[in-house]
Amino acid sequence: MKYTLGFIGCGNMGGALVQAAAKSVDGKRIAVCDFDKAKVEKFKNSLGVVAATARDIAKNAEFVILAVKPQVMKSAIAEFSDILQAREDGVVVTMAAGVSIAAIRGFIGAKVPVIRIMPNTPVAVGEGMILYTTADISDAAEKDFLAAFAKAGAFDKIPEDKIDAGSALSGCGPAFVYAFAEALADGGVECGVPRDKAALYTAQTLLGAAAMLLEYGHPADLKDAVCSPGGTTIAGIHALEKAGLRGATIEAVTAAYKRTLELKK
Repeated sequence: MKYTLGFIGCGNMGGALVQAAAKSVDGKRIAVCDFDKAKVEKFKNSLGVVAATARDIAKNAEFVILAVKPQVMKSAIAEFSDILQAREDGVVVTMAAGVSIAAIRGFIGAKVPVIRIMPNTPVAVGEGMILYTTADISDAAEKDFLAAFAKAGAFDKIPEDKIDAGSALSGCGPAFVYAFAEALADGGVECGVPRDKAALYTAQTLLGAAAMLLEYGHPADLKDAVCSPGGTTIAGIHALEKAGLRGATIEAVTAAYKRTLELKK
């Protein structure tokens, strides 16, 4: 096989995965293409990856990664579907929100092996949460795929009928966290903390809290452990609950999920 990974599209998410993959796979084994030639040149120069065409990637990559927007997926695949139909090896990887494995196979016109992933933007710093599901993939191919993206973050295999719901949490979640972080820092500024220090305190606090969750779980227990009776934290929690933080957060996730379902129609 000429390439281990071939990226058809290298926008924000595709580009982040290219950067993560380059930490585990030799750049000469990674091919990229995009309508924006400047992006391709950037990765070629910084990571040593190979600039290629979509048809070259479809023919020669072990994993053909479709990193294009859902609304153009069908037309993009049409450019090289004949090549994928003729292949007896290779795996197609898709990350398009709301586009099922069945739909991808329908666009290709063949029952090719597929891995469907839903990553989030923290893959850019090696801390992503990547949900994935597979169809007709060998154990060896799955192992190779996970090894290639080992530096992207944590992977979790999930049934396809749950991946859209899961990605409403993990895929959209970073934006919700950033909105909370912005507000948290603003609260510090209002209390007199300099802006740069408020930003630092917020980021490190979120990092530490996330580490505690991964280590110990049980967010309610961890929250209660910080809330001394009659203390400052419980007063703040009361204000959050009064303002509807819990309900608003739940609604944000469910709204994202509903929008994903709408995109599938």
